[in-house]
Amino acid sequence: MTRAVAAQRRSLAGRALKVRSAVRQMDCALLVSVALLSVIGALLVWSSTRTWAAGSPTGLVNKHLLNLVIGWVLFAVVATADARKLQVYAPLAYLASLVTLGLVLTPLGATINGSHSWILLGGGFAFQPSETAKPALILMLAMLLHRPVEGTDRPRGLDVVLALVATAIPIMLVLLQPDLGTTMVFCVILVGVLFFSGLRKRWLALLGLAAAAGAVAVWAMDVLKPYQVARFTAFVNPDVDPRGVGYNSTQALIAIGSGELFGKGLFRGGQTMGRFVPEQHTDFIFTVAGEEFGFVGSIAVVLLLGVVLLRGLRIARMCEDRFGMMVATGVVTWLGFQTFINIGMTIGIMPITGLPLPFVSYGGTATFANMIAVGMLQAIHVRARSFR
Repeated sequence: MTRAVAAQRRSLAGRALKVRSAVRQMDCALLVSVALLSVIGALLVWSSTRTWAAGSPTGLVNKHLLNLVIGWVLFAVVATADARKLQVYAPLAYLASLVTLGLVLTPLGATINGSHSWILLGGGFAFQPSETAKPALILMLAMLLHRPVEGTDRPRGLDVVLALVATAIPIMLVLLQPDLGTTMVFCVILVGVLFFSGLRKRWLALLGLAAAAGAVAVWAMDVLKPYQVARFTAFVNPDVDPRGVGYNSTQALIAIGSGELFGKGLFRGGQTMGRFVPEQHTDFIFTVAGEEFGFVGSIAVVLLLGVVLLRGLRIARMCEDRFGMMVATGVVTWLGFQTFINIGMTIGIMPITGLPLPFVSYGGTATFANMIAVGMLQAIHVRARSFR
């Protein structure tokens, strides 16, 4: 019995030593940037919900803080794990994402804010499988494409076909919801991973043409809901219905512009307090930054997000194994695209798609997925440094 206890203590001590070593080797700039974005996001959520949150002014921000705590726990678990396990668990994560995406289409699925993308868990909590499917898809694509043709740096043809199939399945499940924004994210992740896998440019061009044809087919077959079509119509011509489909984008521009250079101050935004911009704590949270922090504060948020992306690219360059490199580039592609779309739709250069701003917007499942993604980057960084 004494030997068993001693062995267990040695095992726990060894694990603790590995965790401490992993923490010391993490990318500090990436860690600090995500932490600052989390703090800024919590403040913006508080500001945008305190005048109408049910129960108390801090009701929603308290829930958001709980989600952040859970997200940071998930980050710690993934970041301190052996990066090689990411490849081992990739198929399981991918299959789990397909199962949960399928459950959305059953009676267990629920519609929230017009989007049938949720599974209700009770107690006021809901789970959005399409968010956790993003890191799962990245792991699966990296696992399929990391083995190149012998003597080259290009992926094998069969692996490319399998990657296309692996992406098509969750896309079909998400289109049935339908969730156009997540569909675009899946497509961009696939293109990003394929690009950095060494696939010939002409094949990428053919895939781009196929994606364009698919988009036309989706439009022609009336897969999109009327409100989704209206969003694109409003983007092309914002004045077509300023009190209807064009209302969100018009109010977003007013809120951001009213902040001018230094903003009106936290909790002092008239547009925010008056709830003139719908969904301001989620999809349009950048408008709160624009109004209350001004141009300077908004640029600070953009720069912090830029640091996250640049550190992710640096981690990808550090990798000596193709799997880690592809995971890192997949995460950067995902977060970069979603950041561009979210900020772009608030300033009128992109159509409204319902994609949250990474690390800043209110949310549970999205927060968990983002923190898991950063944990993956840190795990890859730790492994890359151990070889130096």
